[in-house]
Amino acid sequence: MTTVLAIDGPGGAGKGTVSKRLAESLGWHLLDSGALYRLVGIAARKRGVDFANVAQLTDIARDLDVEFRVAEAGELVRTWLEGEQIDHLLRTETAGSDASVVAAIPEVRAALLQRQRDFAVPPGLVADGRDMGTVVFPDADLKVFLTASAEERAHRRYKQLKEQGLSANLRALREELQARDRRDSERAAAPLKPAPDAWVLDTTGIGIDEVVAMIRERIAGILSSGESK
Repeated sequence: MTTVLAIDGPGGAGKGTVSKRLAESLGWHLLDSGALYRLVGIAARKRGVDFANVAQLTDIARDLDVEFRVAEAGELVRTWLEGEQIDHLLRTETAGSDASVVAAIPEVRAALLQRQRDFAVPPGLVADGRDMGTVVFPDADLKVFLTASAEERAHRRYKQLKEQGLSANLRALREELQARDRRDSERAAAPLKPAPDAWVLDTTGIGIDEVVAMIRERIAGILSSGESK
């Protein structure tokens, strides 16, 4: 069986960076489930689809023409949607907000479920999302729920945007994060919450390197003890 490490949590808690570093250091595959929902939103906007049209959004999710390619340097993963390289759109605030909207649609989630599970191949998988441990991989070997205060998460996002040369408003970022938290936690389909057996890790005031080291230590203990499911 493939070992699966499921990492869930709200936006800005550090899931993406932590998951990528863990996958690289362990030599495992990486599933960025949020990217799939962002891609559904981007595709819908490109086609002029109304976000209230559940049937069309579900069709997009089911037939999503997406490809993840490793850059020549071997360091970056580039995302192609319907033949177009769209990384410049993937991490925008609009894409994140749209992802939260489409992710609340049960039919869209169902259409993407098996696609996500297919990422679990040897030697292991780090799955990053909001329902990895509760829905997609309920039997994951280790479930981690990363969280942090809204203020801290907004500061992290603000710094990230500034480093990219983009304009940002700290108050607006905090309000948007809080709004997404409410949408994600109150939706009927796979609401954002820790799995009953998840390790809840508050990253407020903790650096990325320390978080990665803490999780690596725990997964190493599971592997060495032969407790992998």
